[in-house]
Formats: sequence, structure tokens, C-alpha cells
Amino acid sequence: MKLSDFDYNLPKELIAQYPSEAREESRLLVLHRETGKIEHRIFRDIVGYFNQDDSLVLNNTKVVPARLVGKKDTGGKIEALVLAPGSRLQAPGDACEVLLKPTRGCKVGSKLIFGNGELKVEVTRIENGRRFLRFECNGNFEELLDKFGKMPLPPYIKREPVGSDRDRYQTVYADRKGAVAAPTAGLHFTKDILSQISKKGALVDYVTLHVGYGTFKPVKSDDITAHEMEKEYFEIDPELIKRLKNKKGRTVAVGTTTCRTLETLGRCVDYPTVAYASTQGWTDLFIYPGFKFNAVDALLTNFHLPRTTLLMLVSAFCGRELLMKAYEEAIREKYRFYSYGDAMLIL
Repeated sequence: MKLSDFDYNLPKELIAQYPSEAREESRLLVLHRETGKIEHRIFRDIVGYFNQDDSLVLNNTKVVPARLVGKKDTGGKIEALVLAPGSRLQAPGDACEVLLKPTRGCKVGSKLIFGNGELKVEVTRIENGRRFLRFECNGNFEELLDKFGKMPLPPYIKREPVGSDRDRYQTVYADRKGAVAAPTAGLHFTKDILSQISKKGALVDYVTLHVGYGTFKPVKSDDITAHEMEKEYFEIDPELIKRLKNKKGRTVAVGTTTCRTLETLGRCVDYPTVAYASTQGWTDLFIYPGFKFNAVDALLTNFHLPRTTLLMLVSAFCGRELLMKAYEEAIREKYRFYSYGDAMLIL
């Protein structure tokens, strides 16, 4: 398929710059794959779509305030986005892969300063346009990121992060630090909604996939099959694998990250009877139309940018033509798009 097959026109005013006033008050478009029926709901209505023995699976990664603003030793302003904070937090002392802006003058050996001088940095190497920095910290690196870092809002949110983003660009169940972008389909849930779903007899479970900068990586090849995904670290509890192997109801994945984690484990033809040797690792699974889903039965997701791997995954799940029909409907109904926007439940 061609990249142009995943294009659409979106009025700029529908790109959400702030979250809804209350998480559960976001709108919810429900798309039924078999009939093509579309329903317009409020997110709190999602409880009514769960049955006993369904499995709701969410990504409990936690966004790290990985955007740092500082200066070069020559005095010029510099911004850095730590690309794999999960790996960094697991291996302190190692060099961090970062995106720098601007890159001019930032050669190997350059010195940078962040956090009022508490984070001193040296550029140790350059690969594919990305810098690797070694931080010299007067304290715990994780704590200093929390203190001086800013939330790494997506580039289509045209404003500086504010204090409330620390809470709202984070799911209520975020637990495992390591992401540079939120698993945005989960932003709509409240603890009360999760409790209501549990009371209906559905299981609420969690996986971890640390969302990397690759989620924003543009697809440049017109032949989408030539695109290469960046690897992202995941973990899944062996007990959850056992439950999903013996499931009685549907597996409902919250977000493309959860979907990719579950399908990484379910790629074998014999799923769900296959035994797994590993419950953690790195995935670069690229899901696009033609992909056979072995693990996921329903998908909750936000509305995605055109020409992106996220849109391709959702197209694979429900069919490109049906998805484009739903997007046209969402635009007519003035749904809010992208990370801080509304949600879509695909059954």
C-alpha cells in the first residue's frame, strides 16, 4: 500500500491543544466492524460495552519529564529530549541518546549545562544525527529530571507545557517510568471507570511498553512496507499471558502500544496455545493492513495523524475504508483529534 492511502484533511481547529475539562467527559466514537455502525457517546459510557470475562489491557508506562532546556558552554540556548529515559533510569551512568535543538556546534566533546548547573553534559558521540550525552549529576538523575525537566508534549501541541500537564499528560494508572510520550488512549480513564468495569466481571490488567520518540517518526517511503519501526522496551506479567491464553471473553487493548505489545507475543500461528520463553524485550513490530491479529479482539484508541504508523495499525484492525468513513464522520461532528483529543472504540 502507498503512503498516500493514509492521508486525510483535518481542520487545524480540531487538533486539541488542551485536554477535556474532565477525563471521562471526552467524546467516544464507537465503531462496529461487522456492520459499519457508528455510535456517538461520552467516554464514561464505555462501561456499558464490557461483559463478564472480558479482559481490558492497559499500558502502565509513565511519561518522564524528559525535555530539558539549558545552554551551551558558549552561552547559546539548547533543548534536549532524552529519547530512552526508561533505559537511562535502569542503567545510570550510561550515555543517553537525545535529540538536540539546535544541533549546530554540538560536536563530540561539546559541553552543555542544564538545571541551573546541576546537570552538566558532554556529547560523547553522534549517530544518525542524534547525540549521545553523558550526564554529570550532583544527585540522582531521575530526581533531577523530575525537578528540571518539562513534559515532552507532541509537536502538534503549539504551546509550552504548563503545570497541569504533569497530571493530564499521564494516565491515572501510570506506574513504570520510562516513556517520552503518553499512551494517549488511556488518558480518558478514571479510577472510578476502571472500578465499574471490574464490577461487571471484566478483568483489568496491565502491560508496560515505554513509548519512544519513534511514535512521532514520519514514514518517508511511499511504499509503507519499507518503513522501519524504532524498537521500544516492553514487559508483560507471565500470569497475564496465562489468563489471555485461556480467555473466555474478548481482549480489549487500550491504545496502539498495548496492541503492539500483545501482538508481539501473539505473532505465532499457534497463539494462544504457544508457550512463551520471554516476558520482556524490545519490539519493532509494524502493523499495517494485511496483518493478522492473533491477540486483540477490540481496540480503544484516539484519532491519529495522517500518514503515520498509528493510523496504519488502526486501518489494519478495522479496514482502511471503514476507518476513513469513521474519520470523516468524526470531522463532521467536530471531534477533537490527537493526544489530548477524543477516543474511538472499535468492536
